[in-house]
Amino acid sequence: AVPLYIELPTSVVLEITYTEPGLQGDRSTGGTKPATVETGAEIQVPLFLETGTKIKVDTRDGCYLGRVN
Repeated sequence: AVPLYIELPTSVVLEITYTEPGLQGDRSTGGTKPATVETGAEIQVPLFLETGTKIKVDTRDGCYLGRVN
């Protein structure tokens, strides 16, 4: 049987494989910086996130949704 329809999850957890170092004081500025995730995609993330951090990403538009512990 061949599937006729596949519904993907609305979010996935991915690890940041590279991003420029952040500054602790950057939490309140609301700025963003580019980060590469394990799939090779580049998305915008808050300035305080670092390489190796696991984040939740919206699969519909590639937006950062939050950090995962």
